[in-house]
Formats: sequence, structure tokens, C-alpha cells
Amino acid sequence: MRAAVAPGVNTPLVIEDLQITKLAPQDVIVAVAASGVCHSDVNPLTGRSPAPGWPVILGHEGTGIVTEVGTQVESVCIGDRVIGSFVPTCGRCRWCTDGQTNLCQEFFATPRSVLARSDGTPVYAFDALGTFADQMVVSQHSVVKVETDLPAEQVALLGCGVTTGVCAVLNTAKVQAGASVVVLGAGGVGQSVVQGARIAGASMIIAVDPFEAKRKMATRLGATHALDPAAIDTVAAVRELTKGYGADFAFEAAGRQDTASDGFSMLRRGGTLTLVGANDASAMPQWGLKEWMISEKRVLGSLYGSAQVQRDFAMLIRMAEAGLLQLDHMVSRRLSLPDINDALDAIERGDVIRSVVLF
Repeated sequence: MRAAVAPGVNTPLVIEDLQITKLAPQDVIVAVAASGVCHSDVNPLTGRSPAPGWPVILGHEGTGIVTEVGTQVESVCIGDRVIGSFVPTCGRCRWCTDGQTNLCQEFFATPRSVLARSDGTPVYAFDALGTFADQMVVSQHSVVKVETDLPAEQVALLGCGVTTGVCAVLNTAKVQAGASVVVLGAGGVGQSVVQGARIAGASMIIAVDPFEAKRKMATRLGATHALDPAAIDTVAAVRELTKGYGADFAFEAAGRQDTASDGFSMLRRGGTLTLVGANDASAMPQWGLKEWMISEKRVLGSLYGSAQVQRDFAMLIRMAEAGLLQLDHMVSRRLSLPDINDALDAIERGDVIRSVVLF
């Protein structure tokens, strides 16, 4: 198999040929068709979040076709089209049986390596997927069979950004029709939050992002207003737009401590802030406990949009096929695997909503 391997922190990815060392009874091999490039793939390279081990194949947002299955695999068959789920669904732990599969305990399992360099050095897979490769070896619990004729470049986005954003609106925060919504950060996840708010029937959707292209795309996908935090006091602007009350809902989709604080300040009394972006582990709330108590504002964490992937991938596909969810506009660039380092740099530059690697 051919993969883009990250040797360590602050080191460019290198294209290498790897060997599959072991196919466990519940493993499947997937021929990857497309992989989105997400900001969470940058975080291990900058030391902002840990890698499962080094060297590692990054990438956790992908789709492909099952080409081989282990002896105990029951959920998929050879030839099935699947989406990788960066949170596995074991179906047996307390959270899975309680209907909270996005909190499955297997997400915290000890990383394993089933891939190796030619010299025998083990290579790990990010989020137990590793989609920056033409094949991935994963547990059957980490793939979901889907049936659709949508292009692979669109289906791949459901593996992380779209599901995380849209489902944070529909599942976690449960935005009601007519509500006012602020979205802080208009990358792939933020654009998906905007679409989720539009689908939910929000009457006002305010996108906040310093990059003009992202603000323009947000208005194209459903935002009613777009604010530049580098040019204006966005907290005051949101207050003014909401007649002094503040927004009903705010979504932090940039993974930043300062924007989370802004989101809390933008809420009306009794409003809800949902933390969607992947924050640094050291980030701490910047609002007072007394204000939090007397205002009755709610702060919710949202892992994977509280999604139940066996249900919600199919729901999102139906929305996309019906034109309610616009996936095509979210693909900024299509590229091949050797261009992966430039795709990662583009995220840091703010040039793209989503780059997609096609195989």
C-alpha cells in the first residue's frame, strides 16, 4: 500500500510503500477512494494534540470500497461502499447500548499497528483509520456501509466535518426553527454548522471568520450575516443584530479558547453554547461562574455531533441527495496524494474549506 507517512512533529509527510503485517479476525481492508483533509490532521504535526505513535498515517475523513474481510467480520462484505468513522461503534459498551455510540469506549483503546515499513518499523493510523493512503486496515467497528451514487469526494466529508457540524446542530444543541445562531469559525466544520442551522430553520445565522472567502461561502450556504472579527467587535455586533438580547445558540467551531469566550458572551440569557472545534487540552473557560449561574446559559460539549453514525450517515446522504445539504460547494480543491503537504499548509493559510485527496 502507498501512504503519506508523518515521521514526527513539525516534519513534512513522506510518501512511502508500506506492508500490511496482520489482518485480525474483525479487521477489513478498504481501498480508499477519497479523503478529506481536516484541521484535526494538522494538530498532531504541531503538537497541539497527540498522535497514536510515530510514524503515523494521518487522515480520518474518508470513503472507499471493502476489498478484504477478516474471519469474524459481520457488518460489511467485500464490495461494500463504506465511510470511515473516527469514533468506532462496538455496540456492546455502556455508551453504545445507551444510544450514545459517539462516546464508544473503543475510542480510547490502546493504539495498535498493523502496518510497517520495509525495515519492520511499525506505522500507526490516526484515529484508527489513516485515510491518507490508498488502503486502510481498520476494525469493522470503524466503518459504516452506505448506499449512494454521490461522488466519493462528497461522501468522504461525512466521515468528519459534515457530520460533526450538522449533527451538532440537530443532535447536540437541538436548534429550533426560528432561532438565532452564531457560528464562530467557518472552516469545514463551521460551514456544516451553518448548513445544519439552515436545515433546522434558524431565522438568523451569523458566521464569524477572519477570512473573506470563508465568510462568502457561509452566506452561500445559508448564513444571513457574516462578520469579520479582525475588523469589528463581533460580540457587540451580534448584540445589535439580535436587538440587544444575544443569540439563542452559539457554536465554537474554530477550536480556540478566545472564540469560545466570545461565543459565551454573544448568548442571550438562557442561551446555549456548543463546543464543536477540537481545542488544545490546556484550554480553559474564560467566563465567570457567577455569570454562568445567574444567566442560566448552557455550555455543551459535542463529540462527532453526538452522531449515531449508523443512523446519521444515511440521514445526511438523503439530505444531500435531496439538495438540502450542499456538499459540492464545500470541496475547495481536489488533489493527489503527493500534494498532501500543500493541502495541510492550505488549512493553516485559511485558503480552503476542504481539500480532498482522490485515489
